[in-house]
Amino acid sequence: MLTKDEIKKRVAVAALDYVQSGMTIGIGTGTTAWWLVEALGEKVKNGFTCICVPTSKETAEHARSLGIVLKELNEIDAIDITIDGADEMDTSLNLIKGGGGALLQEKMVAAASKKYCIIAGAEKKVSTLGAFPLPVEVVPYGWKQVKHRLEQAWKAQVNLRKKHKPFVTDHGHYIIDCHFKSIPDPASLNSQLHLIPGVVETGLFVQMADIVLLANNDGSVEVL
Repeated sequence: MLTKDEIKKRVAVAALDYVQSGMTIGIGTGTTAWWLVEALGEKVKNGFTCICVPTSKETAEHARSLGIVLKELNEIDAIDITIDGADEMDTSLNLIKGGGGALLQEKMVAAASKKYCIIAGAEKKVSTLGAFPLPVEVVPYGWKQVKHRLEQAWKAQVNLRKKHKPFVTDHGHYIIDCHFKSIPDPASLNSQLHLIPGVVETGLFVQMADIVLLANNDGSVEVL
């Protein structure tokens, strides 16, 4: 039986089959994406050339330490492929992301990409989204009003993300984690949440994934 890290490494390495030298590559944030950066750094050390667009300061620091050339989103016209992890995925390849706190940049980089590739363990695939709390990025000013609206409209349990003190995103926002339990219509919920003043972005990535690589416990990788 492979360890969780070994499984994450297997699927991250498998994703490199979709990259070619000279590409502009979006690189995600999180524990599975960490292994992607490691594998990409090894390729770069052996002569592979690419420009990478990181989705967080954390990813940028990791990639830079491995000699990977980085650019910000404003410095490029388009991204050939973005590879990132996911917290949950339904049968239509809709995603919940943001467990690592980088959902805003992750969605912006994904939207600028010609191809969006998700790498994850097979346990992340579910029939209906919602068991994983939905991260919603909010402006700190008035975040309690957003929380109240969500609790009133959807009867959801809503918690401000904290690490001793409120977690602050790379762009100075807060994240509230929303326990909907079941999200049968991700597109509708995503649209409704965006209508609430103070909501910056949601962790619902609706019909954005082009390809998903799922790693099984035996190390095999399934392509969706």
